[in-house]
Amino acid sequence: MTTFSNAFRSEVVRMARKELKPELQGMRKSLTAHRSEIAALKREVKSLTSQLKTAQRQAKAPVKAAVEEEAPARIGGRKWVFKPEALAAKRKEFGLSAKEMGKLLQAGHLSVYRWESGKAYPRAAQLERIHEVLGLGKRKALALLAEAQ
Repeated sequence: MTTFSNAFRSEVVRMARKELKPELQGMRKSLTAHRSEIAALKREVKSLTSQLKTAQRQAKAPVKAAVEEEAPARIGGRKWVFKPEALAAKRKEFGLSAKEMGKLLQAGHLSVYRWESGKAYPRAAQLERIHEVLGLGKRKALALLAEAQ
């Protein structure tokens, strides 16, 4: 009787698998569709969060620029606004390194780099020195640098 029960059991299992196969295929297809949809949604969320972060950074940047423009230094009764590009151009015109320009301005080379890149804004004392150096010619600046060394 064991052979009959084994045969009967295997036949029942075979028929059950045969009956469930179409349902399982549909479920598998829907499962893969859901997984791909979840992955697409995750990618979309990730891109939207990165866009939000860049928008927030851009929103903060004009505020900082506006603050820098609102606080120009007054030197000699005239309005003078510090521009990082002008400092970088003058240093390039002189042919000096940031370290040498720092010596000329009586400041550190990292400060010069940060001022030129716009990451920092010089204080009033440095603004006066920067204004003086921007007014110098190349020979005079090199002579002052030679004296400082």
